[in-house]
Amino acid sequence: MDRTRITDMFTKLVETDSISFGERQMADILTAELENLGFEVFEDDAGRNLGSDTGNLYAFLKGTDSSRKPVLLSAHMDTVVPGIGKKALIDHDKGIITSSGDTILGADDLAGVVQILEAVRTVIENGSPRGDIEILFTVAEEVYGKGAAAFDYSRIISDSAYVMDLSEGIGIAAVAAPSIISFAFEIHGRSAHAGFEPEAGINAIAVASQIISATPQGRLTDDITFNIGTISGGSISNIVSDSCICKGEVRGLDHEAACAVLDDLRNRIDRICAEAGAKYTFSSEVMIHAYRTDETSDVCRLFADVCRSIGLEPVFTSTKAGSDNNIFALHDLPGIVVGCGSRNTHTIDEYINLDDLYKGAELVEKLLTFPL
Repeated sequence: MDRTRITDMFTKLVETDSISFGERQMADILTAELENLGFEVFEDDAGRNLGSDTGNLYAFLKGTDSSRKPVLLSAHMDTVVPGIGKKALIDHDKGIITSSGDTILGADDLAGVVQILEAVRTVIENGSPRGDIEILFTVAEEVYGKGAAAFDYSRIISDSAYVMDLSEGIGIAAVAAPSIISFAFEIHGRSAHAGFEPEAGINAIAVASQIISATPQGRLTDDITFNIGTISGGSISNIVSDSCICKGEVRGLDHEAACAVLDDLRNRIDRICAEAGAKYTFSSEVMIHAYRTDETSDVCRLFADVCRSIGLEPVFTSTKAGSDNNIFALHDLPGIVVGCGSRNTHTIDEYINLDDLYKGAELVEKLLTFPL
């Protein structure tokens, strides 16, 4: 493993702007890197479908040992904002890489991208026996996996996936992640002059407040969270509000249980509105669907064996965040989301330890070459 090479590549990619729907330059760099390594690279039409100019990158490299199963490695090319003009500042004394403090770093998920590239390059240079290698670098992961959702999975020959995208240390992998369901409801009351005839009105804000007060929020169980995040309504202070809109989300590791929470909310809205004489509209959208991968599956067993081979004790966990792996599971492609070392992600305090950057690449290399 070439530590200088991996650090240089990480710095180069960090300083390449690649916010969601703006991954063109990143995709061009990665295409060139993959082709130089001998991969066949295909860019799909996800960009056009998503209103962007960049598609997902799928890359394939024929194996040298036909007795080995194909391996699919994945990471995403996009970052959140503020992500324009990023700089990677290396503090060798502390052994970390940070941003300059006014943007994110982008280790989510450029650490995963670089670890995959370095691992593959090392395998090729060493001439290690390997099966077919598939790489999927996606766009628009940070907006509920829209890029992965637009990919054609008939191309994939692997029967499982390693997604390098968990903001945890090396040796940790998520085998479960939640459904994320957004919702909105609008209360339709009746306007009236608040000074002359308030009795003639039905205050939509007051009705919404009753609903919110009667609705449990926060961590409902170990596996379910619920939040009403915004409320807006009314037009002027002397008019009884005839409209109030509330928006929020529910997350749950069990999809049906998360849906049941929304059913309870809707029943509560229905009852309170009927009592107040108000009407309502309600909508919800599954932004991402929960998955759970069996810890006894091949994908988990290989991960655990590889971890132990490089001196790490594997840890399987769940996460409250979605990833491309949620999308993979919907296409009968089981996988795990592997810790790549990024910390404080989605903030300007994001950083990564150099040792984690290197160790993550070593882990991926072993996933590709672990003895049969």
